Amino acid sequence: MNLDRREFLGTTLSTIVAAKVAMTEAHRAIEIKQIEAGVLNVGYVDAGRATAPAVVLLHGWPYDIYSFEEVVPLLAQQGYRVIVPYLRGYGSTRFLSDQTPRNGQQAALAVDVVALMDALKLQQAIVAGFDWGARTANIIAALWPERCKAHVSVSGYLIGNPAANQTPLPPSAELQWWYQFYFATERGRAGYDKYRREFAKLIWRLASPKWAFSDAKFDQSAASFDNPDHVAIVIHNYRWRLGLVSGEAKFDELEQRLASAPAIAVPTITLEGDANAAPHPLPAAYATKFTGRYQHRVISGGVGHNLPQEAPQAFAQAVIDVDSY
Repeated sequence: MNLDRREFLGTTLSTIVAAKVAMTEAHRAIEIKQIEAGVLNVGYVDAGRATAPAVVLLHGWPYDIYSFEEVVPLLAQQGYRVIVPYLRGYGSTRFLSDQTPRNGQQAALAVDVVALMDALKLQQAIVAGFDWGARTANIIAALWPERCKAHVSVSGYLIGNPAANQTPLPPSAELQWWYQFYFATERGRAGYDKYRREFAKLIWRLASPKWAFSDAKFDQSAASFDNPDHVAIVIHNYRWRLGLVSGEAKFDELEQRLASAPAIAVPTITLEGDANAAPHPLPAAYATKFTGRYQHRVISGGVGHNLPQEAPQAFAQAVIDVDSY
């Protein structure tokens, strides 16, 4: 009986130690670092060995790096170095100069990520994201394929074209973009500024109707919207899409290339939640845009727009699998 008791206590102690180690690793996974990259001082998570193969994870609007809170340790445990930056206008990311335009156009966000990779001396990475982050990952895969080993994109091919956006959609489709028209007005800008948390929580509920997130989970991400440039970046992003405001001239050449809807040749897995209620294209509409090895996966179980946070294992598995492509 004494031997059994010792074995029991030893097993229990091992379990406690393992739990503490896991908690410590989880804490490390959300430690925020800062680095100057391009026009920004970027806040980012950096988990895993510094010499391990790199994965860059990109969030969308109105979300933040906590969308990948459970994805990060899954990938780090599989031997990856995982980089998760706050996009411009979110969290602890700040502009280095007050004179830099608070520009939310798609090319600017992609250049930010390439600058971050340069600052971290990452020659190549798997790039994965959703919403704004998926579009940014698409652009990096299309324009800088030498920097993108492989690519995971929620909702597929999202590269935009303001000129093409001038063509009206059927009323039912336009209705899904109600907030884009709201943001086109000064009333909308002021309303988003005043009610940014209430607005974000509404979008979370509309875009993921079956996701029962807690107030604590929402508040964890909502703090990133207190960034002083958040409203300016969000409003510019949506107004630029409609051609209501200009981008920066230095991005004109990149935008011209993106306007042609360039194909993506790097290995790709696209994902879609079976309950994504946000506007998104059907898989058949973009399948031909991926000319390298490609697979599309539908993630079931009531998974909405914020797929990495709602289905972290499926998202992490896609990153691991596309690496083998």
